[in-house]
Amino acid sequence: MKGLIAAGGKGTRLRPITTNRNKHTIPLANTTMIELAVNKLAQAGITDIGIIVNIGDLELEPILGNGSRYGVNITYIEQTGGALGVAHVIKIAREFLEEEDFVFYLGDNIILGDVKDFVDTFYDQKLNALLALSQVKDPERFGVPRIEDNRIVEVIEKPDNPPSQYAVAGIYIYDKNIHNIVENLPPSPRGEYEISDAHTELIKNGFEVGYSEITGWWKDTGKPQDLLEGNQLLLAQIQNSNIEGEIEKTVTIEGNVIISEDAQIKGNSFIRGPVIIGKHTMIENSYIGPYTSIGDACKITNSEIEHSLLMHNITIHSSKRIVDSIIGNGVIITDKEKTFPKGHKLVIGDNSQVEL
Repeated sequence: MKGLIAAGGKGTRLRPITTNRNKHTIPLANTTMIELAVNKLAQAGITDIGIIVNIGDLELEPILGNGSRYGVNITYIEQTGGALGVAHVIKIAREFLEEEDFVFYLGDNIILGDVKDFVDTFYDQKLNALLALSQVKDPERFGVPRIEDNRIVEVIEKPDNPPSQYAVAGIYIYDKNIHNIVENLPPSPRGEYEISDAHTELIKNGFEVGYSEITGWWKDTGKPQDLLEGNQLLLAQIQNSNIEGEIEKTVTIEGNVIISEDAQIKGNSFIRGPVIIGKHTMIENSYIGPYTSIGDACKITNSEIEHSLLMHNITIHSSKRIVDSIIGNGVIITDKEKTFPKGHKLVIGDNSQVEL
């Protein structure tokens, strides 16, 4: 069995965070989403993985390399023809997949459970396709299955009146029969090759399409709030503290925290987990509250931060409490009173959100 990860697209709903970066490189709990996806497939025993990337993408390979550090072999496949829908990704990967069964994983999805459970169900039930399902409060955002007598009879993409509370999550398993389906699939009215239409065609053609409900949580990180929730879910899995950095005696630590090597926590700082702090980061006289991840080479002084996702090389010196925030690489946040003329000085890109 092979693995296929979709890691292209433009991430327009996550701008400005994704204006200059592939969304799959965003770190959740200090691990990029693409690494989370690769690890899930590796844990399922899948060692031959194809990753669909945008044409000319140079971001993912420096992170993943050839896959050896994860115990897998990675082939990078450019998304020729543009982003024409999820089913189109399978069509692009046809040569890599050959005639083998495969797990198709949307790289911006995160789950708590094991992919191996889905693989086992696929083979135990002798299916041609298996769809991972998750109950959601807003199924109209997703592909939604119509289920009758415990069988999927149809999948509808983003329906106005969803036939169930289930979303088809971004994890699918197929045998070779999916290739003929996507090869002959017409585009939808919005000009894309919809994976929901491919699933419905499999059913119409008499193939066995089963499903397995995701236990625990599943998150599609399509919007900024989804990133914060995904970060929180992953941080909540920290079971024990692991402190490798330098902690001064005046520092207070509560809960489960991970403090990486060469990090320094100084002064009257208070760290309340779950929290993860990256390498070469210095925190002094600051409060870092629950569900906060801080990347590498950051400097935080005299500040309060909680329930936030901080990337790398960030400098913060602010008396304003920072919460529910996503802060990108290289950002500097300081008090307006520290410089002249006083006032709020902003350099803000497209689609930003600021509260003053």
